[in-house]
Amino acid sequence: MNDQGDSQGDSQRAGFAYGVAAYGLWGIFPLYFPLLEPAGPLEILAHRMIWSLVVVAVVLLVLRRWAWIPELLRQPKRLGLIALAALAISVNWGTYIWGVNSGHVVETSLGYFINPLVTIALGVLVLHERLRPAQWAAVGIGVTAVLVLAIGSGRPPWIALTLAFSFGGYGFIKKKVNLGGLESLAAETSVQFLPALLFLIVLGVRGDSTFATHGPAHASLLAASGVITAIPLVAFGAAAIRVPLSTMGLLQYLAPVFQFLLGLTYFHESMSPARWAGFALVWAALTLMTGDALRTARRTRIALRAAAADTPPRSVLPGPGGAPARH
Repeated sequence: MNDQGDSQGDSQRAGFAYGVAAYGLWGIFPLYFPLLEPAGPLEILAHRMIWSLVVVAVVLLVLRRWAWIPELLRQPKRLGLIALAALAISVNWGTYIWGVNSGHVVETSLGYFINPLVTIALGVLVLHERLRPAQWAAVGIGVTAVLVLAIGSGRPPWIALTLAFSFGGYGFIKKKVNLGGLESLAAETSVQFLPALLFLIVLGVRGDSTFATHGPAHASLLAASGVITAIPLVAFGAAAIRVPLSTMGLLQYLAPVFQFLLGLTYFHESMSPARWAGFALVWAALTLMTGDALRTARRTRIALRAAAADTPPRSVLPGPGGAPARH
């Protein structure tokens, strides 16, 4: 029993480290994309799509995980959902790259802060889920935060909202598709590959491509976008199977926290009083929502333990005529 408990503890510690690595890498992405200039956001996006497919194809080849492809090709509905997921993540990636390279790192962090609230809102609007009072309060505070930010800056936080809704929609579609992380990325980048390749060919014909004209270091950085995309995804997959969902829910805030701190300290973006107020409201909403989720998870675990303790052993359950029944 002790060996089993030690093994489970080691697995959870490893999972926690993988989770920190995944969200930490996502959190420092703003340091990477400016290195790809003078390539524009669309050229960076196209290279990320192409090289991500190359990297994930190599990984799947090494792991010999191809059995899912014929099955997927026989399911037009899932293929359609994958195309929608590819569109959603394309919008997300493109907006994020443009936001970071245009000096809006703090606002990109806001998008991932409010993403959990958007996910809850999508559950209500699309799946007609019923929210607990604390969740309603969190969503209400989140909406108030967006209004405060819009009034304070004179415009809605379009970058943050686009990131939050595109990633929230992407997550919703992925649940419907029900593919593993690597398989899902391979399928989505397969959809993205031809449009991205055609765009780069047109860019090259017009003489606007930077891939072959700014030296091997620049070309290598563009190609490395595939590895940069795949590594945190693999780490996330390793974490998701080892740690509880509640822990992953807390770790997800590492990425926007790192992005926010980079925006303030490294990129020296300004924070007006209205902006601070909007962020404070978002953080209050997330604190309320996270606390409610943890309490609900704890009550569920207690209820499951109590139900298990009250259930008689299966071997002694009486069957017809008083004989023990086997299940």
